[in-house]
Amino acid sequence: MGNCNLLIKEKQETQGKLSLLLKEYQHLVEKIASASVNRAKELPALLKRMGELEPVVKLHRERQQVLSRLAECQLLLKTEQDPEIRKLVVEEIADLTRQQEQLQENLQSYLFPGDPSNEKNAIVEIRQGTGGEEACLFARDLFRMYSHYCQRHGFEIEIFDSHISERGGFKEIVFLVKGRGAYGRLRYESGVHRVQRVPETESSGRIHTSAATVAVFPEAQEEEVLLDPKDLKIDTFCSSGAGGQHVNKTASAVRITHLPSGIVVSCQDERSQLQNRSRALKILRARLRQLNEEERKRRLDSERKAQVKTGDRSEKIRTYNFPQNRLTDHRLGVTFYQLERILDGELDELISRCQKAEVV
Repeated sequence: MGNCNLLIKEKQETQGKLSLLLKEYQHLVEKIASASVNRAKELPALLKRMGELEPVVKLHRERQQVLSRLAECQLLLKTEQDPEIRKLVVEEIADLTRQQEQLQENLQSYLFPGDPSNEKNAIVEIRQGTGGEEACLFARDLFRMYSHYCQRHGFEIEIFDSHISERGGFKEIVFLVKGRGAYGRLRYESGVHRVQRVPETESSGRIHTSAATVAVFPEAQEEEVLLDPKDLKIDTFCSSGAGGQHVNKTASAVRITHLPSGIVVSCQDERSQLQNRSRALKILRARLRQLNEEERKRRLDSERKAQVKTGDRSEKIRTYNFPQNRLTDHRLGVTFYQLERILDGELDELISRCQKAEVV
């Protein structure tokens, strides 16, 4: 009885908060369209708030469409006599039910965020682990997977730094994911990702095991992490890689060493030294913020593990097995046989399970 009352209360709270946000969004739409709005002073703030509410509105509309189609299918099931059609309807009902549950969970996470950091932008670092060139190519595949996932959710990606391998993979790539809740979704990707497949570099058809590491940090604002200029050693150098005449001729790349912690950050993807410096400082603040948070948690739990270790194949959170078309998340103990779809950015179910289990 207690659990039932709790579920009813949660449903009422969800519906109440959703209703308020939908009304606010509609009010913003009407106000922006109004001739009385001050375009210079009011419009930027109105558009910003509207952008913050759009993910919730989108999820609500998608869920309403799924519920509508679900009702149609359930009605059809009551009247349809043809066995083949009934079978198809039952399969569609099962698929729609899963979609509805997933959308409800996503909506819940937007309406009732936990850790305030979950609402922040995310800085993601992908680096090759064990496996040489194949590890670089896998790092490229992971970047593509996250890029597609971000496109699905309306997140923007801004590359801060990258080092390309001989075959077009990534030795490392660092990028910012901009959008409300980006860190809350991507934080569960931190760790060592292992791949089992026949590499492009393998002529005999043997399956190899390689790895890439992923680290995810919430973007830190300047006021959150204050940097003393005396603690920073800043070097400039010529960038390397693709870039035509600009490469190796202009000292626009920046390397910043934080002397107290020993953290080193470099950025070279922009032509402007000032832009590279700004991006490097963003990454440094995010790493220092994460370091401070980890130290705080370590005092509370001395056995807590670091999110990324050495990049060795054995220190894995997830395995991508191409020959068997399966992905196994070792923290959750679950396996999915939809590897191609997951690598195309369909990470919702996997991330949702991580959120429920809070595996970090």
